[in-house]
Amino acid sequence: MLVLVAPGQGAQTPGFLTPWLELPGAADRIAAWSDAIGLDLAHYGTQADADAIRDTAVAQPLLVAAGLLSASALGDFTPGAVAGHSVGEITAAAFAGVLDDAAALGFVRTRGLGMAEAAAVTETGMAALLGGEPETVLPHLERLGLTPANVNGAGQIVAAGTAEQLAALAENKPEGVRRVVPLKVAGAFHTHHMAPAVAELGKAAEDLAVSEPVVPYISNADGRVVSTGAEIIARLVNQVSNPVRWDLCMETALGLGATALIEVCPGGTLVGLAKRAMPGVRTLALKTPDDLEAARELIAETQSPAADAAGA
Repeated sequence: MLVLVAPGQGAQTPGFLTPWLELPGAADRIAAWSDAIGLDLAHYGTQADADAIRDTAVAQPLLVAAGLLSASALGDFTPGAVAGHSVGEITAAAFAGVLDDAAALGFVRTRGLGMAEAAAVTETGMAALLGGEPETVLPHLERLGLTPANVNGAGQIVAAGTAEQLAALAENKPEGVRRVVPLKVAGAFHTHHMAPAVAELGKAAEDLAVSEPVVPYISNADGRVVSTGAEIIARLVNQVSNPVRWDLCMETALGLGATALIEVCPGGTLVGLAKRAMPGVRTLALKTPDDLEAARELIAETQSPAADAAGA
């Protein structure tokens, strides 16, 4: 069984969209989406520097657009389950048929603008802690006033809070933590600092055309499979200020019988976590169109009668 996943903010790099725009029809799709949401996705995905695409209002729509574009290049197939990390959950909602592409991009545009505005109130950020055990790391973060915004599994927890709190963390790492790595994000996402964006996103959600998911959708909130479109949208709204439990998402995928995982563009982060936390699962990251052939082969293998019999 193949799981299709979408990365979150911080996965973007300058120029990462360039080779994808060479695919037939890709530039036209990106241009249409850009016009619809009032953001030049092609410019930001091909010419803008790291600082420009670090802007939350830019990064989030750019990531969703890249995920949708790269997934469509895989061809017509039905994954066994879908999931996304943070803003990648909106991409995953489109994969599941809960939102169409236009609605997903409009929704993420509102999310990005709202979170950017909330982040501007106080200087905040996020940092990944590599190594350490949760029973040691989590109390340490609490003492510093930081929130474990992402519990990613595979020995990685992401802390979020004010610049002062993150500086204190860098000076005083929890026992067992090898490194504290600042992330390329512009705020303390998935914390109380994002509360104003939750209200704004909730209003936008009222106007969405929502369908029921056509494949299992694994939620960041608790790793559960969510079976109704309405609940998925409600979770997308609340997720902005609640922690991401990617560790539980991976556990659920394994419980569903996952044997393969493909991460859409700009892939790499979630595949890295899966390699450590999902032993035996074949993984592939869509970084450039050069990865498409191998991805299609993996899809074909997981959907063959022999693969079905092996998973029975």
